[in-house]
Amino acid sequence: MFAVTILGNNSALPTLERHPTAQIITCNDQLILVDCGEGTQLQFARYKIRRSRLRYIFISHLHGDHYFGLIGLLNSLSLLGRQDPLTIFAPPELEAIIQLQMQCSGTVLQFELQFVALREENQGLILSDKDLNVTFFPTIHRIPCFGFTFEVQKRRRKILLEQTKAYEIPAAYFSKLQEGADYQRKDGFLVKNDWVTLPPPKGKKYVFYADTMYSEDLVRFANDADLVYHETTYLHNLAERAAERYHSTTVQAATLALKANAHRLIVGHFSSKYTDLTPFEAECREIFPNSDVAVEGASYIV
Repeated sequence: MFAVTILGNNSALPTLERHPTAQIITCNDQLILVDCGEGTQLQFARYKIRRSRLRYIFISHLHGDHYFGLIGLLNSLSLLGRQDPLTIFAPPELEAIIQLQMQCSGTVLQFELQFVALREENQGLILSDKDLNVTFFPTIHRIPCFGFTFEVQKRRRKILLEQTKAYEIPAAYFSKLQEGADYQRKDGFLVKNDWVTLPPPKGKKYVFYADTMYSEDLVRFANDADLVYHETTYLHNLAERAAERYHSTTVQAATLALKANAHRLIVGHFSSKYTDLTPFEAECREIFPNSDVAVEGASYIV
């Protein structure tokens, strides 16, 4: 399974109905947290997300609405008896911030906390775990900020059972067939791999654009993506304000998805000045019909 669950869809100021940015990516049997705004651990409880399955945390940048919930979540994980290591990918300053918070409160985590620094000069592949590859790239914001591309690609070929029987290939050799190897029978006959297997299915791609002003330079990261999340802090009549604050509008997010030939767009990071989000969806769909407003608690299959 490869899906995105929205825990927070609002910008800096939380409301009673909307929370700052946080998402859970479900990738097979593990969970990945992207950003951790205030109240994230309460959203874990509200939507019955199993914290024990959390393996990686990605923090896009150090504006508070994207990480102020992190220290509370880490403390709760420790109190709940977590022992498995947890890796945080974030701007380098976050490690010192977390260490200072724990030092001042006398907190000692019961699990190993690992940090991987995100630096613009090192952009690209940052995680490869089984079928999952994660890359990061800089966005255009007031402070260093990064977006992420999550790609799941099955690497093992599919066995054609009837064909393997016809060529008398033992089941013990199937794992090598899945890796692309040919099979040589005892009689010397060479069975080509593509006679008895099919290529792995096409992979899936999810792109998370963190806070950013619009730029066509960012389009390439979402090329042919199955699902794109893009901030739309403002409706398009406030495009000038969006640019001044290094944010994007509905029209800009939809335009990026269209230029990238993406399959689906979800938009979030809404300004608290808006109570009705219907216009966000309407403006996006005028340009990119397969657009949806990110709904807290909703899961989107990649």
